[in-house]
Amino acid sequence: MTVYLPIAELSVNIFIILGMGAAVGFLSGMFGVGGGFLITPLLIFYNIPPVVAVATGANQVVASSVSGAITHFRRGTLDVKLGTVLLVGGLVGATAGIWVFSWLRSIGQLDLFIAILYVLLLGTVGTLMLNESIRALRRAANNQPPTLKRPGHHTWVHRLPFKMRFKKSKIYLSAIPVVALGFAIGVLTSVMGVGGGFIMVPAMIYLLRIPTNVVVGTSLFQIIFVTAYTTMVQAATNYSVDIVLATILMIAGVIGAQYGVRVGQKLRGEQLRALLALLVLAVALRLAVTLVVTPADLYSVSIGSF
Repeated sequence: MTVYLPIAELSVNIFIILGMGAAVGFLSGMFGVGGGFLITPLLIFYNIPPVVAVATGANQVVASSVSGAITHFRRGTLDVKLGTVLLVGGLVGATAGIWVFSWLRSIGQLDLFIAILYVLLLGTVGTLMLNESIRALRRAANNQPPTLKRPGHHTWVHRLPFKMRFKKSKIYLSAIPVVALGFAIGVLTSVMGVGGGFIMVPAMIYLLRIPTNVVVGTSLFQIIFVTAYTTMVQAATNYSVDIVLATILMIAGVIGAQYGVRVGQKLRGEQLRALLALLVLAVALRLAVTLVVTPADLYSVSIGSF
């Protein structure tokens, strides 16, 4: 069964799109990531124009993140105050990112930039996460005490000014690194169509020393509003959000996220991080291959910005 996408200007198999949305929604709830780092490349692999994949992928992240965040809020594993501070930086970063996105599209370098950025970013983050996860799993297998610093342990980050107390997370932390992290994620959301959870989650755990039990829900909370804002601005400025594609992805993503949260609650933290690292590296490798392999058609005809 096929459906026509008016903005992407092509017909797609609706069951394949539903499968993509459900899978990404499942991973969103399981790992606490928006899933944009996966849905955007998947859409590109399925021949959706990158400019549409980025903008529409961000829209799908909203649905799966809302579903997962509600579940975490009910379980008391969401720090609303911390998420709000992250959101302040995220909205500013998203605005800057949309300007960069529009500029790259105007000079015809958007597709290449997105692919290279994905490979570099996902490859680096995935390698670091996998390395740490393997060490943690080995320590657990040998019954060795963890070498990670306890949440709340003072580092240079905690010596910065403008400190705030986050009661739900049980930490006393400067707002500067929190806002800066939100800003960086906001830029990535606009340029790459990602929620940014694959960077935010490890950064909150290892850099800010926020307890793991509230990281996932708080990450999803911030992702909801930044991706929603990005989607609306992308639709108004670049006209690149395909509502038909977004609706299909959202329906499947909401359902998948509910099951993902349940599975994630049954796995240990180091197991979740190892699985997420392998997934991130797999996406990076697939994109790297497309950059170096000679395409079947060396020449193509394009219309407008596509």
